[in-house]
Parts: sequence; C-alpha cells; structure tokens
Amino acid sequence: MIGVLDSGVGGFSVLREIRALLPDQDITYIGDNAWCPYGNKSYRKIRERTFALSDFLIEQGAEIIVIACNSATIVAIEALRALYPLPFIGMEPGVKPAAALTQTGTIGVLATEASLRGDKFHHLVARHARDIRVITQPCPKFVELVEQGVLSGPKVDAAIDEYTAEMLAADADVLILGCTHYPFLRPALEARLPAHIRFVDTGDAIARRVAQHILTPAENPHIQILTTGVPDEVSSLAQKLTPEIQAHCAPLFLP
Repeated sequence: MIGVLDSGVGGFSVLREIRALLPDQDITYIGDNAWCPYGNKSYRKIRERTFALSDFLIEQGAEIIVIACNSATIVAIEALRALYPLPFIGMEPGVKPAAALTQTGTIGVLATEASLRGDKFHHLVARHARDIRVITQPCPKFVELVEQGVLSGPKVDAAIDEYTAEMLAADADVLILGCTHYPFLRPALEARLPAHIRFVDTGDAIARRVAQHILTPAENPHIQILTTGVPDEVSSLAQKLTPEIQAHCAPLFLP
C-alpha cells in the first residue's frame, strides 16, 4: 500500500498523478484538515502532526509514504527517514527546472511560509539558482481558497494579483507552484497572467519516483481517503478537484 499525507486536500494533486501511473496499487490518503494549513504553524507542531500521520500509515501497512505537503517535507522528512526503514518521498519547490526554463533570469516562487523559511529551500536556491533572481511569495489565501473549493472568480483573481504583482514587475517568466494546493489554481493563474508565463509543478515527478520502488500489487486496487476534518466536506471537495478518482472519505481520529 502507498501512503500519502497532506495538511488537507492539496495532496489530491499528487494522488491523481500516482493513481494514473500506478493503477495496480492500494493507496491510503490522509488529509489533516483539522490542522490545515500547515504553512503558518510552528515547526514543532508540523513535525508532531506529520509523525502521527506517518505512524498511522505504517500501522496500516504502508510500504512507502509520500509527504504530499511542502511544509511537512521541509520540517519532518529527514527525521522520518532517520527513524523508519521504509522509503519517504517528499515535495520540494522545482527550483532546478525553473532555473533551466527562465529566459529573463528571474523566477517566482509561490509557496507556504514554512517552506520558504526552511533551510532546504535556501539550499536549493544556492545550488540551482545562484545566478538567477528568485522572488518568493507566501500564498496563504491560495490554500484557503482550494480548501473551500473556490478555484475561480473574483476572490481567486484578487489573490493572484496580490501574490504575483512583484514577480511580474520584476519580469519573472517562470513561476513555481510550491505547494500541492496550488496546481488546482493553475487554470485561473494561466487565464489571469500573461501568456508567456510558464509554471513548474512537481506532482508528476513525485509519481515517477514512487514508481521506481518495487511495491506489492493489490488484488483489488482501491483508494481510501481519511480526514481529521469533516468527511462529507472532504468528499465533496474530492469530487470537485479530482472527479476521476472515486473514493469514499472516512474520519480519522487522532489526538
């Protein structure tokens, strides 16, 4: 079984890529909606929640765990890898591909506060974008909008304008979607921003990394979605965000 965890429904953008590439696998997805968003939480709280969700997935028989949350990856993945023998695959902003794509020498990073604070992000910039101008922007409203199922309209357009104004003024031509929630706003971003802007999203790359591991095929592959929030609300969001994935959402009770 493949375990996938996120602070909320953003990880559905990774889940759909994994399902498309590995249809013969059972997948258990946990959305920690009761604590969403992670991006503005303390590192201690993010690590505590990520470990609790990982422990549960391991107890359920996960052979591999995907931390489909940039904030949780930044804060917890190295400690998880040091403690547990199974593989952990995490998210990171696509600084390297963005640096390779830019024609103007300026890229924008749309991400969470926790991701942008992390040493891992600064190491990525130092390694792959040393000669590139990198403009960063926390986007808490993007997470809130996706968690509400609001993917277009005046509120979305206003948030896009707010978060990208500095990047556009600086002639950024590549924007990194540095949170798993943000790909669900990509159609709105593409409609709102100039046509030459290119976007980097690493969900498909994560699925390919999962596929590199030898996993036990399931007899009757299915997807289980669990949430620490309200199951009916998450089921409704799942149908809107990833209609190609049919899965029942059940509650998960964690302290």
